[in-house]
Amino acid sequence: MIMLFWLLILGLMTYWLLQRGVAQITRTPIWLLWLVMMTPAFIWGTWMFAYDQKPIPAELVIIPFIACPCLYWFLVQWGRLPPPTSSDSATPTEPSLPVENPPLPRPLDQQEEDILRTCFPWTVFPLHHIEYRLQAVICRGQLRSNPDVAYRTIRDNIKAKFSDRFLIAFQQDLKDKPFFALVPNPYPENTENLLNPDVLNRPILCLALILITLFTTTLAGVEMENISLDAWQANPRLLVSGLPYSLSLMAILGIHELAHYLTAIRYKMKATLPYFLPIPFWLGTLGAFIQMRSPFPHRKALFDVSIAGPWAGFIISLPLLILGLNQSTVVPFDPKISGFLNFESLNPSFSFLLTILSKLILGDAFTSEQAIHLHPMAIAGYLGFIVTAINLIPVGQLDGGHLVHAMFGQKTSFVMGQFTRFFILILALIHSEFIALALLLFFFPLQDEPALNDVSELNNIRDIIGFVTLGLLLLILLPMPSVVGQWLNY
Repeated sequence: MIMLFWLLILGLMTYWLLQRGVAQITRTPIWLLWLVMMTPAFIWGTWMFAYDQKPIPAELVIIPFIACPCLYWFLVQWGRLPPPTSSDSATPTEPSLPVENPPLPRPLDQQEEDILRTCFPWTVFPLHHIEYRLQAVICRGQLRSNPDVAYRTIRDNIKAKFSDRFLIAFQQDLKDKPFFALVPNPYPENTENLLNPDVLNRPILCLALILITLFTTTLAGVEMENISLDAWQANPRLLVSGLPYSLSLMAILGIHELAHYLTAIRYKMKATLPYFLPIPFWLGTLGAFIQMRSPFPHRKALFDVSIAGPWAGFIISLPLLILGLNQSTVVPFDPKISGFLNFESLNPSFSFLLTILSKLILGDAFTSEQAIHLHPMAIAGYLGFIVTAINLIPVGQLDGGHLVHAMFGQKTSFVMGQFTRFFILILALIHSEFIALALLLFFFPLQDEPALNDVSELNNIRDIIGFVTLGLLLLILLPMPSVVGQWLNY
């Protein structure tokens, strides 16, 4: 039942991503692309449903993982829409023929282009040529000053000449050559802002989702205490027993997203309030999220916003997990029923950090032949660790993807994302607990949205914090080494 639920969620999310992003660049039917993308999930899900605990053969994992992305890329390219023709490409001698889709006009006339050229000082970024693209003006030249100085200078010059007509992006091409891109500003200051605070934040919706999620997670906490439906309906006071889990989990998820939100506000970015996603079964919630409604101004902002959530969530998860483990019990380990989401018989050896904490708190009673029956508060803290680890994986638009993008640049983050996918896949072949994670990462897009100033690099302090954060990911994600286990008498 849980497998079917996750396949449904995965299918809906995949179709939404394809419809939103790929449908605009290719004629290939979305249902066909969706089918290709979902094929590995269908294959792996069918195997797990039919054979339960039997490991998936390596070839059945690797072949769909490699073949389906290649087929997907071919289908997208096969039906790719041609780029629009610029209106200045026709010569006066060519006949004026009616076309089904007339070319878009140039965003700048000749006089405005001459004005734009004056915005690029030769001591900062001498302009070589201007290219017109769909909804963008590309300005290529040579960087002769500090990237921060160049971006601020040219941004201010363009704003002085064209007001708030454009958003100015500073990026690098595939050859690492910097260029400026001018794109239409969707929310200029001289027009009514459609994203006013009331519409953007929706406080009533936010509060309603909090209350609904509080109720659904409380019910989940009651079930974890083995209190039946009839019992708490006959005595509603029993719902109080579900609050340790409910309040702990909502605090972890809420603080994680609130840290993102407050950091975004600090950089004067538009963002929605944190919204919870309640479900009336299992864990009681699918998590929480915020939406960024404006681009990141620079890579420092991208770094700070992305790193704030995981660290805030981890800092609140750690004491809750410690308190919960103190109230948990050690039970015999049964490999047939144990799994990373089996809270009644959890073997934490798949996580180095979790195993260390369990051993330190539970003492000699806990060995490799034992499992843990988690207290509801420990379940919340443990889920906080899982949320932190998943968010820190350096793939696409996850927090970890933003992190490596800010540290190393967009091109390197793309390569690291692909490498991470294969690393998690190999890890899943060794430890079957990671197969669901490998499956989810397969559907995450590798491309991350660039910041407006995507050229300026981070300072040394942020680089150090970034490496420490990636180290935290490895501590949570990597299994317990046997050498350390022997040293701890585990």
